[in-house]
Amino acid sequence: MERSEIQQVLESCEFFKELEASDIQNIASLCQSDVYGPGDYLFRQGDFGDRIYVIADGQVILEREVDLGTRKGNAIIALLGKGRVLGCWSTILAEPHNLMSSAFCQKETRVISLKGADLRAMMLQNKLLGFDILEKLCFLLRDRIQGAYGAMEKI
Repeated sequence: MERSEIQQVLESCEFFKELEASDIQNIASLCQSDVYGPGDYLFRQGDFGDRIYVIADGQVILEREVDLGTRKGNAIIALLGKGRVLGCWSTILAEPHNLMSSAFCQKETRVISLKGADLRAMMLQNKLLGFDILEKLCFLLRDRIQGAYGAMEKI
């Protein structure tokens, strides 16, 4: 995927849209593109995570394996499509973290990804960008927590 295509994906995604064009260009320079097949995992619960993903095309299921003693199962947190974001957000905070869910592709999926540490470095250089991204992150995490709680209630 060419850099101009990556920029278009970032400009239209839920998380990066409304950022300055120059910021999106700089973020695009940190990204790589990958294609995953149906059933392929972007990451698995318990893995060490360091990347943030944006879905360019396709669908990803975000799922958590839950063990509540007498009740066990898999809770689907979200079905994510084009323009949605997922990954290991703790790397933006410079904290090592094991992933709390798994993400697998429901059909062929093209994603762009970047290292959270690289985005953090950019945020530290540009405090306004840093604030904008952290504010969007708060809303995104709120939605994911609500999704996780709703999914666990069904187990």
